[in-house]
Amino acid sequence: MTPLVAGQLLSPEYSLGLVALSYLISFAGSLTALICAGRMVGPDGRPNLAAVACAAVALGGIGIWSMHFIGMLAYRLPVSIAYNMPLTIVSLVAAILISGIALYLAGGRRRFSRAGWLAGSLLAGLGVCVMHYMGMFAMNMRASMQFDPMAVGLSVLIAISAAAAALWLAFNVRKLSLQIGAAAVMGLAVCTMHYVGMSAATMVCTAAAPVDALAIGGSYMGLTVFGTAGAVLIFIYWVLTGNSIESPISAASNARPAPATARRARTS
Repeated sequence: MTPLVAGQLLSPEYSLGLVALSYLISFAGSLTALICAGRMVGPDGRPNLAAVACAAVALGGIGIWSMHFIGMLAYRLPVSIAYNMPLTIVSLVAAILISGIALYLAGGRRRFSRAGWLAGSLLAGLGVCVMHYMGMFAMNMRASMQFDPMAVGLSVLIAISAAAAALWLAFNVRKLSLQIGAAAVMGLAVCTMHYVGMSAATMVCTAAAPVDALAIGGSYMGLTVFGTAGAVLIFIYWVLTGNSIESPISAASNARPAPATARRARTS
């Protein structure tokens, strides 16, 4: 292998397996968020904050952040790459909070609002970009990044458009077959934004990687993030399914008088 020298341009490659996993987790997170969105407003018209939180975690934490992080791990350079842990955690929290606020603005207040949808789309799109580039700056490696402004601008436009589509679909699609198709489109849009954003950076080799005691890395991080995200989605689905099954049963049992009570009422 030819030794690397400072100032040399580095040619990236991608792990196709991790690229496929990044799309799969984005699709699964988007589908779960669509299902959660249908429960964000209760029968009394009040926001269901538990459903809002589940939708925020599913969309922001799984569909967006986990996809981006796995996509970052799929990015391979001829130098070792680690990630600054505090910045990585901040980007995760930001993705969840921004998604929750955007979902609430769009449809968490009794009904879908066009003004809230537009505001939420702009907020979510810009938030996704901040999260994405924050994740890129969390990379600890023997290279510096130079960005193409045109590609960065394109990634911002894609992010805002994808956010607008995601929020509209979340509150206007209720049939499961349509939600699956919508989740497939949302996953594709999130992945497109990510990989366009990655292509905006040119990596230039430096003399040495910066010293970072809080950097994390490892060849199995992609599978670890995928497995953790999958477990979180299963838990959210279990919570939603448990509520949807339990509520009708409890309602029916409350509405139906007990046999003994009914007999006493007839005899009296």
